[in-house]
Amino acid sequence: MKSPASLARPPLALSAASFVSSFDRFAVSPMLVLIAVDLEVPLSAAVAAASGYYLAYGLTQPLWGLLSDRFGRVRVMRGTLFGAALAGLASALMPVLGALVVARIVTGACFGAVIPTGLTYVGDTVEPSTRQRALTDLMGAAALGTALATGLSGVLAGLVDWRVAFTVPAACALACALALRSLPEPARPGTGRGFGVGRYLGAVLGHGWALLVFGLAFVEGAIMLGAMPFLATALEHAGYAAAVAGLAITAYGLGLWVFTKLVRRLSGRWPTPVLMTVGGTQLCAGFAIVAVHVDMATVAVTALLLGGGWSFLHSSLQTWATSVVPEARGTTIAFFAAALFVGSAVASWAAGPLAEHGRYALLFGLAAGAAIPLTAAAALTRHRYGALHGERPQIG
Repeated sequence: MKSPASLARPPLALSAASFVSSFDRFAVSPMLVLIAVDLEVPLSAAVAAASGYYLAYGLTQPLWGLLSDRFGRVRVMRGTLFGAALAGLASALMPVLGALVVARIVTGACFGAVIPTGLTYVGDTVEPSTRQRALTDLMGAAALGTALATGLSGVLAGLVDWRVAFTVPAACALACALALRSLPEPARPGTGRGFGVGRYLGAVLGHGWALLVFGLAFVEGAIMLGAMPFLATALEHAGYAAAVAGLAITAYGLGLWVFTKLVRRLSGRWPTPVLMTVGGTQLCAGFAIVAVHVDMATVAVTALLLGGGWSFLHSSLQTWATSVVPEARGTTIAFFAAALFVGSAVASWAAGPLAEHGRYALLFGLAAGAAIPLTAAAALTRHRYGALHGERPQIG
């Protein structure tokens, strides 16, 4: 199959797959209380359906990255989407928590290949000068999936059944796997004789800047993805229905979608460290608000700010990750995503007991405090990286 020419934006089929993957990843948050009640388990136990998913999503990233570098981006995405469709359907049929957690782990492992491999595809096919804009377009598709997941899954769970929210993305994953048949494979910089798994791993794990980016991604995942799922449970603990709580979290996806458009405009004008600082400030402010008080208004404002924080900070980090080891880009992005979601899984597991006892002020306060050193470290090290690699200062 012919390799694609240099693109200006992600193909539609790739954006659709990212949308579905994001929908599935965020659908469970507004349903945790309902799952706990329906399966007659404590909330801290039901959280395993989310943390297990995130852990599998993260830990399988190196595997998918190596496979995509070796066998191709589109092949990996199509195969894992078929697997996600089967595992997602199984999730909707599981009668007990243990079986549900296993099904969600498999689903997370399969869906975990889609967005990172999609990012790698963009890295392979979009010129560096416009890459962050293309990546924010892909993030915009994921943002729409997030917005619908946080709103629609809570409504479906509250008015119909929580199992329906697992069936919808499973069916969509099957459709995306079929649609990706027409997507051409890009040329991969590191392919060729003698460039095998060991070379890919060595190129990435022996690169100091890559390890630094992975560390930043781990902390970002712990703060952002580890704490954000508890916004919905905090509202439900305050007496709001799951459907209403899910609608409040929809502001995250809407904020993500709006702010990605802004980042797309600013990425060629503002220095990357400035974008990171703006994003980290929004993360800190968002969690600080709900650390003080939890109600519909504060959660909606926090969700909006978190969407902005993710748009500015995360898009900058992932653009950095696509460039740091270009000869093993798939493996690099895979380890980046692994660090992100392992961080989120560890944090959500650790935060479960705090949520069980309603200690949301402490939970969100810790997230707000941790955002400060993350932002400083990200901005300062990215500035240093740019100076060492001869990047010209951007002028607004």
